[in-house]
Amino acid sequence: MRKTTPKGIVLLLITAIVWGSSFVAQEIGMKSIDAFTFTGIRTALGALVLIPVALIVNKKFDLRKSTLTAGLTLGIVFSIAQNFQQFAFYYSTSGKIAFITAFYMFFVPLFSVFLGKKIRLLTWLSILLGLAGLFLLCINPSDMTKINLGDVLALICAVFYAVQIMLIDKFVEKDINGVQLSFMQFVVAAVISIAAMFIFEHPVISDIKTAAPSLLYSGIMSCGVAYTLQIVGQKHANPVVASLLMCMESVFAVLAAALILHQGMSFKEGAGCVIMFVAIILSQLSESLSRPRSEDPSPQA
Repeated sequence: MRKTTPKGIVLLLITAIVWGSSFVAQEIGMKSIDAFTFTGIRTALGALVLIPVALIVNKKFDLRKSTLTAGLTLGIVFSIAQNFQQFAFYYSTSGKIAFITAFYMFFVPLFSVFLGKKIRLLTWLSILLGLAGLFLLCINPSDMTKINLGDVLALICAVFYAVQIMLIDKFVEKDINGVQLSFMQFVVAAVISIAAMFIFEHPVISDIKTAAPSLLYSGIMSCGVAYTLQIVGQKHANPVVASLLMCMESVFAVLAAALILHQGMSFKEGAGCVIMFVAIILSQLSESLSRPRSEDPSPQA
């Protein structure tokens, strides 16, 4: 597996911070517009933001068949994951959706095993600790009386996010530029979601204007910035550790609510954050132990 470097850790933690802070914006926006409308406009904004960046970084677009196929494949999977999560807000609470979506950190190593990759016992322990931390952070036990459709949709979303992480891990090894890959991902997701918006929904301009602040933040920061940092960051991290780092979005969502919205953090939520950080440290320890002794332990940026 690809070794995780400090550069990868920093980029993926920034990704988690942006995702966490934009989670509230995503929920607020859904109060005014429907799911396909939100996802379609959000991903279109992400693509628009990346056009100048892609032109500056790449000078020109890579039109190789392998690159275009990778972008199309990643965009389809990303669109499915985004829309399943967005529809989950109709039926379930944001805390449960955040917790269930973060199950991708369990599915990534599970899929890795099926692909013939060995996962250390300490890594599995860090994953279980991470899930326990997320439970304390996101879930109110009194709200766990039954599983609803939103919970099922969020779980399906987690599966497709795990597939997205695995695909990125595969594509970045083929020397595909991360910014272009992110741009193509958003273009494909925007086309699919906007087409579905006009087929299944009835978007109203006034409602879109009401949701504009949420759409702008979610589209520019969460899509344009964070998902691009995810692709670049995964070049410097193995997919299992990457999934653990990115699921820290739930921790940062709670911290952002406490700092910006002045919502107090309970002892249970604080304990969940601490357990999540311990899980990340354990995942790093597991990776260090798995490195051959003959290998230079110093990270390569």
